Amino acid sequence: MSEVRQIGNIPHSTGTVAPQREEQGGSEQFCAALQQAQCRVKFSAHAQARLQSRHIELDAEALRRVENAVDRAAEKGSRESLLLMDDVALIVSVRNRTVITAIDKESLRENVFTNIDSAVVL
Repeated sequence: MSEVRQIGNIPHSTGTVAPQREEQGGSEQFCAALQQAQCRVKFSAHAQARLQSRHIELDAEALRRVENAVDRAAEKGSRESLLLMDDVALIVSVRNRTVITAIDKESLRENVFTNIDSAVVL
C-alpha cells in the first residue's frame, strides 16, 4: 500500500483546507479525500500516525463508510465506538467525530478494546 502522509489540523467549524506538501501517486488522492472528509470526521494526530505506521490507506469510499458509521452510532447515543471495516478497526470519539486510532488486521489478533460503548460492523 502507498504511504499515508500526515496532514495539518483542519478546524472543524470552517471549510478551509490547510496547505499540504506535494504528494505522489495514490497518496495524493488519499490526502485529498481525507481532507474532504475531515469536514465531517476528523483524524487525530495519533490516528494519522497509526495509519501511516501500519500502512493503512482509506479511499474516498472507505471515508464515506466511516462517516455513515459515525452518523449511525451518534443516532444511537454512542460516545466511543469501535468501527470494524474490512481489515481495519477504528476507535472513534462519536461526540467529537474524531478517529482516535486505527488498527490493521495483523494487530487485531487477541486485542482487547476498552472504554467503548458500541461497535459498528461495516
